[in-house]
Amino acid sequence: MSTKQPTKNTIKTVWHTFISNSAWPWFQKVIVLMIFSLVINHLATRESFPGSESYRFPTEGFWASIVLCILIEIIANLNFKYYQKKHFSKKVEMNTIVWFMASTLGYITIMYIPVNFILAIIAGGQVEFYYLLIGLLITLLLSFILIALLYAKGIHKLYKATIKDAKITIESGARMTKLAYENIACFYSKNKIVYTVQNDGTTITTDFTLNELEEKINDQLFFRANRQIIIHKDAVDQIEKIENGKLRIQLKAFIINDTIAEINISRYKRKAFINWFQ
Repeated sequence: MSTKQPTKNTIKTVWHTFISNSAWPWFQKVIVLMIFSLVINHLATRESFPGSESYRFPTEGFWASIVLCILIEIIANLNFKYYQKKHFSKKVEMNTIVWFMASTLGYITIMYIPVNFILAIIAGGQVEFYYLLIGLLITLLLSFILIALLYAKGIHKLYKATIKDAKITIESGARMTKLAYENIACFYSKNKIVYTVQNDGTTITTDFTLNELEEKINDQLFFRANRQIIIHKDAVDQIEKIENGKLRIQLKAFIINDTIAEINISRYKRKAFINWFQ
């Protein structure tokens, strides 16, 4: 008993260390790639179809698809890091996700064509345009599924970080206050001082300008109504059409402040505001 218990504890410690460090996501991806490759190759030909009398494990196809999947994963991972830094860090919306998927598939296409020509030259054969096109279409379809499986969780985490769990540090002189987006009603400027209004009505000053805040915050939740104010979507109570195609916005009752009691949206910003609010 005394010799087995340390061994079990050691194995458990190593396992918990492994799943908690950065190697675990890569381990998950390897498992997904292997399962994906096994399923695809076993459905590709009659000889490799499970239950077939002439069943033969698709060794060549399995390893070829593993290599192809690794190349696809490298391309997708590099593109995901780029989008994470340039786009997903500020907001995650369907339009950005579509561009991420489209650009990734575009890079895969650029990779696929020369790789097939090189393999054909090595094998001493010729590349037929029809089979190249069919293979490319199948690869793009499978790549779309594979990328969705591998990156859906990561994109969802980024969405939570930018929408649900996002916070901003408000600097006011020597004091710094960290506020969650969901607790902020609006930012407004008066006499060259920018104020932050919270949902409980509390107002604090900030050293930021509205332009600086507009660059920092998530524009799925906040809208620059005019030069004086940025409003949170949940703080909007009523929207009224007024003269010259303008809109008048009333914030919810908990925001007791005459300066921002009514907010006018110009006719030039009307369409952008409605699209944002809806």
